[in-house]
Amino acid sequence: MFWFDRYYLILVLPTVLLALGAQALVNSTYNRYSRVPVQRGISGREVAEMILNAAGIFDVPVQMVQGTLTDHYDPSAKVLRLSENVYNGRSIAAVGVAAHECGHAIQHQQGYAPLQIRNAIIPATRIGSRLSMPLIILGIIVSGATNYTRGTDFGWYVIMAGIALFSLSVIFQLLTLPVEFNASRRALQILGGGMYLSHDELSGARKVLTAAALTYVAALAQSLASLLRLLLIFGGGRRRD
Repeated sequence: MFWFDRYYLILVLPTVLLALGAQALVNSTYNRYSRVPVQRGISGREVAEMILNAAGIFDVPVQMVQGTLTDHYDPSAKVLRLSENVYNGRSIAAVGVAAHECGHAIQHQQGYAPLQIRNAIIPATRIGSRLSMPLIILGIIVSGATNYTRGTDFGWYVIMAGIALFSLSVIFQLLTLPVEFNASRRALQILGGGMYLSHDELSGARKVLTAAALTYVAALAQSLASLLRLLLIFGGGRRRD
């Protein structure tokens, strides 16, 4: 019943569908504009290197990574990694995605606070994601034997510990929104200078980055819905018979 309760159907399932829709949108938008070449004929790698150099960042290499839409900036290694289609691509989508990742590198260079906070909690978030559900399941097993009451039984405390760890992922997703939105804003401002994309091409890049941003909104909604579900199920405890 824990996995298929009414809260899952009411709260979580709609956000799962939202996430699927957002991913379908970003895939279709990316595929559409990955087939539209930029007038200047520059690749994602070339754009990234030009943007980084213009920002005074000379110690961040641009590398190619396998996969599709696996592009990211690694602040710990100070490396900007672009997927093959973006690294070699000479399309509106490739240029837009490359510029977005440069936005993260610029955030890092300038000490953008939301990025620093998000990076600081990554280790705790990883621990929380691995331990939260095992702890909740352990608490359910224990509570099944003791018929726990809120605040008095061990099983309830174990479940609450699992929920607390799960909430770290929600905080991470919440911090991700301003980081991603700001990186896209920086990218569009840079690209809008006319050096990289024309006015019409900039509109396509904006659509690609906006679609990508929706996936982060959907991820936050799904995390919040899951957290609320857990609190509704277990937060009030259960009385002894």
